[in-house]
Amino acid sequence: MTDALKIGIAGLGTVGAALFRAITTRHNLLTEICGREILITAVSARDRSRDRGLNLDGVTWYDDPVVMARDADIDVLVELIGGDADPAHAAAIAALSAGRHLVTANKALLAKHGVELALLAEANGVLLNFEAAVAGGIPVIKAMRESLTGNAVTRIYGILNGTCNYILTRMQRDNLGFAECLAEAQRLGYAEADPTFDIEGDDTAHKLSILTSLAFGTQIAADEVYIEGITNISIDDIHAADELGYRIKLLGVAQRTATGIEQRVHPTMVPKGSMIAQVEGVTNAVTIETDILGELMLSGPGAGGDATASAVLGDIADIAKSRPGHQHAPALGRPADKLEPYQRAQIQSHEGGYFISLKVDDRAGVFAAIATMMAKNDISLESIVQRARPAGSEANAQTVILVTHATTESKVRAAVDGIKTEGYLSGEPQVIRIERTREN
Repeated sequence: MTDALKIGIAGLGTVGAALFRAITTRHNLLTEICGREILITAVSARDRSRDRGLNLDGVTWYDDPVVMARDADIDVLVELIGGDADPAHAAAIAALSAGRHLVTANKALLAKHGVELALLAEANGVLLNFEAAVAGGIPVIKAMRESLTGNAVTRIYGILNGTCNYILTRMQRDNLGFAECLAEAQRLGYAEADPTFDIEGDDTAHKLSILTSLAFGTQIAADEVYIEGITNISIDDIHAADELGYRIKLLGVAQRTATGIEQRVHPTMVPKGSMIAQVEGVTNAVTIETDILGELMLSGPGAGGDATASAVLGDIADIAKSRPGHQHAPALGRPADKLEPYQRAQIQSHEGGYFISLKVDDRAGVFAAIATMMAKNDISLESIVQRARPAGSEANAQTVILVTHATTESKVRAAVDGIKTEGYLSGEPQVIRIERTREN
């Protein structure tokens, strides 16, 4: 039998501890499946004294993960530290430079340094695997990097953040406000004490940028993602969407356009009958549109210790099964030096339908003025509805809901800006894109 594959784990938090237990309790099964033993020989974490319920007998402890990556007797570094800076970055560089394979669940690291790490891995003939970095336990990276080889991806979109999906699901299902749902998500451990990175869309943007690189063969460009979070979504928006036959989801969307690659993260209305509208709670889902296969949707747990550890273990098993001289799939789907520079599409050219909610003065001529402004900007309306005034609202105000046919972002923004100048608007307009999605 081939010599054992020796593993060093950097980070023994929820995921690291779950991975340690999975490898040690499934030792015989993994050996049988992979054709060689998988042994944890080294670990590194911040607090040596903490009781994690793990038997570390025979495992070498390193206080510094960079030293472990460089000097330990390991074949694979599993980086579960997190963040795009040191020590995660330095440990990853040290491992690859020493000719060790790297497995990471760190989307922030990949979003910032993914191309650099891929180049280094290829130069040293080792693997960079990161299934757990995007959509948790869903095998979307492997599908895009290997199973869809030869397909031309035209669009990829999905729910990539369980925290936001949980909040929006609770708002819709239980008629609760955003703040109340966020507090519940924090109590249940679905949201951090500081949830900004999730609810403002940055977490989704990091994951989307990695998928975009795999989908379109471009360099990772996390700074080029158009981002809107969910903090401005109100229960009134949820109700209006429901009445119109939609659900609101925070989607990450990437697609090729005539002006470049469009990457955007924002609240989106999707038809109730679509598959992605049925994805609730902390579940993630990714839909990949291709020229040969058509549409493929993958859905499952997007976070959590066990789901993430499962994806990490799959990456380790792939390395254990590989043999010297075998040609590996490049980390980002194609050789890193062949990735095209990212060319950002103009977000203003995005075409699709829009939901527009306007709080306006309750006086004659307002409907006509709104319709005229839409027509002036060449926007065709599917519907225009005056919603019933909620109890306790201002007596002289009403809410007008517009749903447009496909139009451009620039036209919608021009129309909304025009409405702002006409003197009958109260508060900021709410504009939510309507996305074409796969139906049941």
